Amino acid sequence: MTGSSTQGITTVLHPVSDLTKAKAVYAALLGVPAQTDSPYYVGFDAGGQHIGLVPGGGPQGMTSPVAYWQVPDIEAKLAELTAAGATVKESAHEVGGGRLVATVTDPDGNVLGILQDR
Repeated sequence: MTGSSTQGITTVLHPVSDLTKAKAVYAALLGVPAQTDSPYYVGFDAGGQHIGLVPGGGPQGMTSPVAYWQVPDIEAKLAELTAAGATVKESAHEVGGGRLVATVTDPDGNVLGILQDR
């Protein structure tokens, strides 16, 4: 198999219906306060993982958690994934701080996220 390898799952986003209630539960679970706390996103960094809470599934309409795999070149990885049979759900775009994200669906409709930090 050729192509670029991933650097592991570094971020998992969870859609939530009540951000305040969810923030309390995840703070208790992770044992750390939120590092990012806004009305549209709450993020925690714990044990080398970033856990994000997205009210109402955000603009991407998430209905279940999405794991984001860290990659060195997001466009190359998107090309590899689509060549292997994945379908682009959300093209690569910047979300702030030099971070690019994209999502694809596998043949069964599962959503896979990839991200690249510049």
